[in-house]
Amino acid sequence: MRTWPPIGIAAFLIGFVVIAAWPLVVQDVFYQRIGALVLLAAISASAWNLLGGYAGQVSVGHAVYFGAGAYASLVMFTQFGWPPIAGAPIGVLVSFAIALVVGTPTFRLRGHYFSMATIAAAELIRILASNWPLVGAAVGLMGPPVPRSIWDLSFISPVPYHYLFLAVLIVLLALTWHLQRSRMGYYLAAIRGGDRAARSLGVPVLRYKVYALLLSAGFTSLAGSLYAIMVGFADPDSTLGILVSVKMLIVAALGGAGSLFGPLVGAVILIPLEETTNAMFGGSGTGITFIVYGAIILLIARFQPGGVAALWNSILHRRQARVS
Repeated sequence: MRTWPPIGIAAFLIGFVVIAAWPLVVQDVFYQRIGALVLLAAISASAWNLLGGYAGQVSVGHAVYFGAGAYASLVMFTQFGWPPIAGAPIGVLVSFAIALVVGTPTFRLRGHYFSMATIAAAELIRILASNWPLVGAAVGLMGPPVPRSIWDLSFISPVPYHYLFLAVLIVLLALTWHLQRSRMGYYLAAIRGGDRAARSLGVPVLRYKVYALLLSAGFTSLAGSLYAIMVGFADPDSTLGILVSVKMLIVAALGGAGSLFGPLVGAVILIPLEETTNAMFGGSGTGITFIVYGAIILLIARFQPGGVAALWNSILHRRQARVS
């Protein structure tokens, strides 16, 4: 079994302490909110990583699962008066259904054809949501205007959200760590290397692609529910737009797709940059955001396709080579 070098363990422990203590050390609400958004982005990117990183199936339509979780939470409030968190399991079930309907036919496509199919499916659902009165159509849905009970999870401070998101991220990373070392993890690694080669080794390719998609969709939906609970609002652009899917992909790729902590590292780099840019230029900064995303894609493709994780591994290997 692969063991971590001491410097890797030290970096992990220091990083965990910094993330856990961040909202207690930093008193500015803006920076506390950035910390919560970093963890939320890490959850969604880690969920995408289960399919796009470990199985090598680059989906650009994961916004559909994120939106399903967000809308399910707010529909439970607007239609039944329930706390939004009660809609999270409903969102997961809806995401499972969408994953089965979308995944079974699209997994027969390969490469960029698969990615294009996921974009088309996500855009179709976004258009449907934009014209469906139950989910607020183009206007969207609002959460509880004031906290009614602790179950609404409606807090003025970002600190409770920070620790809620951190708990969910720890569970997801623990599951991913276990998956890496299980039979399914080895099967997904074979699938990432190529469908034909995986089949020659006896891997049921389609079945395990669907398994990976279901896991990925479920946690992405949970991330969408957490987003709706914190922000208290969902509309087609903010939860189902293509930028939502692109952000998951870039965060995972920047940190290192197919690695355990890659999405978290990518979120730590990208989200503060994005939020600071938005604050500097006012509004949502969408145009600047696209420029930043495009620049990151070009830099990753040109200099380090494996992301920060690959760069870190190469530094460790060079250090070990000098020591030996």
